[in-house]
Amino acid sequence: VQLQASGGGLVQAGGSLRLSCAASGRIFSSYVMGWFRRAPGKEREFVASISWGGGSTDYVDSVKGRFTISRDNAKNTVYLQMNSLKPEDTAVYYCATPKVSSRFPPPTYDYWGQGTEVTVSS
Repeated sequence: VQLQASGGGLVQAGGSLRLSCAASGRIFSSYVMGWFRRAPGKEREFVASISWGGGSTDYVDSVKGRFTISRDNAKNTVYLQMNSLKPEDTAVYYCATPKVSSRFPPPTYDYWGQGTEVTVSS
């Protein structure tokens, strides 16, 4: 399984970015997809996840109402639309997926993309 994240960049506070993660190597539509981030000097944290069909989503409280996760199973791609960005959203963002098709949310994530860097200036 390969995950390729893209879409990061430098944006001013209040701005927007859309991250994409293209998956390959297995049937994309059968698996949960998630986004995580690691801010400088901090532990990696969960950001958002979406069920295989897109009907269920989950978010960390700090991004609720600002970020939206979605997926296009025909394109094997998951997205993270980030609006009203804040300096504290600055981090490297990673997409991930579990090894086995499981309940939502999954207990673990096993495959990880390389990360895309988001910097929000104040």
